[in-house]
Amino acid sequence: MDKFFKMKQNKTNIRTEFVAGVTTFLTMVYIIVVNPAILSAAGVPFDQVFMATVISAVIGTLCMALFANYPIAIAPGMGLNAYFASVVATQGLSYQIVFGTVFLAGIIFILLSLTKLRETLIGAIPPALKFGITSGIGLFIAFLGLRMSGIVVPNEANIVGFGDLHEPMTLLTIAGLFITLILYVWNIRGALFLGMLATGIISFFTGHLQFEGFMSAPPSPVFFDMDIGGVFSNSLYTVVFAFLLVTMFDTTGTLIGVAEQAGFMKNGNLPRAKSALLADATATTVGSMFGTSPSTAYVESTSGVAAGGRTGFTSVVVACLFALSIFFTPIIGAIADIPAITAPVLIIVGCFMMHGLARIDWKSFDEAFPAFAIILTMPLTSSIATGISIGFITYPLLKLVSGKGKDVHWILYVFGVIFVLQMIFFPAH
Repeated sequence: MDKFFKMKQNKTNIRTEFVAGVTTFLTMVYIIVVNPAILSAAGVPFDQVFMATVISAVIGTLCMALFANYPIAIAPGMGLNAYFASVVATQGLSYQIVFGTVFLAGIIFILLSLTKLRETLIGAIPPALKFGITSGIGLFIAFLGLRMSGIVVPNEANIVGFGDLHEPMTLLTIAGLFITLILYVWNIRGALFLGMLATGIISFFTGHLQFEGFMSAPPSPVFFDMDIGGVFSNSLYTVVFAFLLVTMFDTTGTLIGVAEQAGFMKNGNLPRAKSALLADATATTVGSMFGTSPSTAYVESTSGVAAGGRTGFTSVVVACLFALSIFFTPIIGAIADIPAITAPVLIIVGCFMMHGLARIDWKSFDEAFPAFAIILTMPLTSSIATGISIGFITYPLLKLVSGKGKDVHWILYVFGVIFVLQMIFFPAH
């Protein structure tokens, strides 16, 4: 064990790695509740999403452990699941077709991870667009949590308005939000999970949370419930690209962030980056086959690194704990029916994703406006793809007319034209 994971070389041991694995799992276990709750609202059977979430997390995290030897966990990504649900809702598509887009994005991601084209694509997209995309998704997620819980409601005067504080679910959400915020500010490990647990306990005593059992046999997984042909017949190329782009940036950014914290970066480069990216791409592809949205490396992995995790054994522990969770579906299903338990997590994770705003050059208008346009349009149009499209159109255009056209990679011009054509001839509805 020590030799395979190079524990002595990384100045760690099995006990430390085990504690780190448990810590990481506690900070991200909310996904096995939140992900099925979001996708089941789009019509996907809850049990199918639950099993797909666990399967993709186990496979992706084990691949990260065994081939990249990093203490980084993988699971279906927040934001990507909300985008999945919005595509189903706004475009009137079956979830099987949208799973087809996820599958194709996963295959392309695998191919890109095997070539140098991935580095070219990532290097071509300027920081302003990368941070704008991440921040826009953050607002998108937070708005979803506010809407789910009734904190914001439809309002004829201004589209949305403040909800009714006399509603029990809204009050529960606000209570859960403040409990979770306090735990997080106190640097309590697993604050997101413990906040959900505290809200669940309150819900139980108020009579809103009711269990019909605690343990059960795992649901039967559903395999290849998708319609790839529908992707082409509905011209969902922007959706495929959106899944690919966000997953690629999310994973790359997380890998670099966790690697820097753990001291893995060597002269600005990440060793075994190809294996790490392949782990995520594999999880996304396999997850789509069983019924979930794209997977990504989890920034919550930094909690495990902070607890001393330095090798893939931390990830093995996380994968094993995810596998054990399949025997507790009655508890998880009951929790998912209470928006107040999951909404605070969405709101807080949305805040986490805003950190890139500080790195945008707001004094340069041709940098600032495309990022602003992305951040503005994603939550207001309920479409991550639309936000990405507008960013890719406005950035090269503003650079070109300001005499800085040569500073823009040719790939951005190509995608800018593609997105213009997409929005004219194949607009999202």
